[in-house]
Amino acid sequence: MDIIQYTDEHRMFRDTFRKFVANELLPHVEEWEEAGIVPKSAWKKMGEHGFLGMSVPVEYGGAGADFLYSVIVTEEMARANFSGLAASLHTDIVVPYITSFGSEEHKEKYLPGCVTGDIITAVAMTEPNTGSDLAAMKTTAVEAGDDIILNGQKTFISNGINCDLCVVAAKDPTCDDPHKAVDLYLVEAGTPGFEKGKQIKKAGWHSQDTSELYFTDCRIPKSNRLGEKGTGFMKLMTKLQQERLVVAIGVIAQAEYLLDITTKYCRERTVFGKPVSKFQVNQFTLVECATEIAIGRTFVDKLIADHMEEKQIIIETSMAKYWITDMACNVADRCLQLHGGYGYCDEYGISRAWRDLRVTRIFAGTNEIMKVIIARFMGL
Repeated sequence: MDIIQYTDEHRMFRDTFRKFVANELLPHVEEWEEAGIVPKSAWKKMGEHGFLGMSVPVEYGGAGADFLYSVIVTEEMARANFSGLAASLHTDIVVPYITSFGSEEHKEKYLPGCVTGDIITAVAMTEPNTGSDLAAMKTTAVEAGDDIILNGQKTFISNGINCDLCVVAAKDPTCDDPHKAVDLYLVEAGTPGFEKGKQIKKAGWHSQDTSELYFTDCRIPKSNRLGEKGTGFMKLMTKLQQERLVVAIGVIAQAEYLLDITTKYCRERTVFGKPVSKFQVNQFTLVECATEIAIGRTFVDKLIADHMEEKQIIIETSMAKYWITDMACNVADRCLQLHGGYGYCDEYGISRAWRDLRVTRIFAGTNEIMKVIIARFMGL
């Protein structure tokens, strides 16, 4: 029996979204990759068709849907070999900060736009000199009457150019406890003192807008803080379970895509008078990839089920994040090799998949940090 039980409604949603991706997104991918950004109009279309913020409660414009709808969107985007429109970052990583920790005013003001695509979100945690060490961040949040004044710099911020609303992590410089000093703040694009830097050129994810963000005496209402003072770090830790699971979901789906296109290529491509797939060494490579992917799929599906049951799976999602991304990058390398010289050419999907996958071992906490987290839980 399958670990995940999809309903007819889930299957209909998948079919509808797959057609949307094929008709509305894929014809423009090369154009957007060249431009280095996905236009906001594409986000708007996603929202109009109900493919953003599916879990947002009905009273705020969402569908109140279960997590499987997010799984479907993440998987189908990955299988389309397109990472430029970071819908999962918006829907499953940033928006939940508002639904879980925002005030009633925050929810009424922002969530409807997050669902329609009128508001694109980003989360600003990483800084130039801190990387995965969130407790070492330097961006400050100083209270000034009813306001908060933000100063600092963030980097590698996905949706950084397109974002209309940013969840910013900053610390109170007067607090000695690095964990209790951190809070999360909602900052709208266009707020004086909030400046978006130039887009960062990357080895992969070419159409995903990634930038630095600058805060210079950026004054926001104190009411823009998410939750009680001193609780930001715990909020970040709470949501990282879903963030890392979403990464694993997308990556295992992309690994499945890699295996599919490579198997097809090896059956059709002939060398020395016979298909590439008929050479035993190549058969063994494909079998090894298929086996590793099947193991990863079973693990990820079990974690999806556990997550939907609201189990604490911090260790397991950390394991999945590092193992699945390491495995998928290894699969991508072997699949590219089986394509030969054509695999290194952009006209073949394997080329973009190979370079886009590499960053998954870095974001959402590097794979080395995942092992540190697991080691601590093991009491090592």
